[in-house]
Amino acid sequence: MQMQIGRLSITIVQAKLVKNYGMIRMDPYVRMRVGHAVYETHTCSNGAKNPHWNKVIQCYLPPGVTQIYIEIYDECSFVMDELIAWGHVDIPPQVLQKGETREDWYMLSGKQGANQEGMINLVFSYTTKGHPYMSVPPVMMVPSSTMFGIGRQHAPVNVYAAPSTAAIPPPPPPVMPSSTPNAEVELKQISEMFPNVDKEVIKSVYDVNQGKKDATINSLLQMCE
Repeated sequence: MQMQIGRLSITIVQAKLVKNYGMIRMDPYVRMRVGHAVYETHTCSNGAKNPHWNKVIQCYLPPGVTQIYIEIYDECSFVMDELIAWGHVDIPPQVLQKGETREDWYMLSGKQGANQEGMINLVFSYTTKGHPYMSVPPVMMVPSSTMFGIGRQHAPVNVYAAPSTAAIPPPPPPVMPSSTPNAEVELKQISEMFPNVDKEVIKSVYDVNQGKKDATINSLLQMCE
């Protein structure tokens, strides 16, 4: 089945949030859903309450979709990323009907209440020229992250693709850095430097940094700031 669609361009410019959550400055990024697809911006390091992204996202807009969903997360190193703000944004009628370009600020909800968490600045534009029909299923941008949220990336995945039935042998278990003899000595030294940090936390940070003592110490110093 073929469906007439248009190409929507959304520029995620910046946000003004009412509060910086946590002990350090937030590292916000935006996750946006358009129809059946999800997209993400890069992380604005130390963006705190006033992050800037200037990220342009171009996507196909199926018929009947007139609204997008926005979420703002604080990227965290050793715990799950924290959802800070969210909101449904109506695509301006002038954009869809007349092909105009519109810039505006849109209210966000969050812990402070409905439409009380701040605002996000978006620019919309829309065209159907050159893309009158869509004959393949939509593509979803699915974020794939490693342990503790490090290395967050996103890759296109067809939503209709079935998993392969071929048997894939499991990979051998990795050798954790903390299991080597030299690591026990370094872990003991690091524990003496950070007596108020749980040893299991130190061991986890040590493993994440692949057994690098200096990198582990720097990570712990950042955690204790």
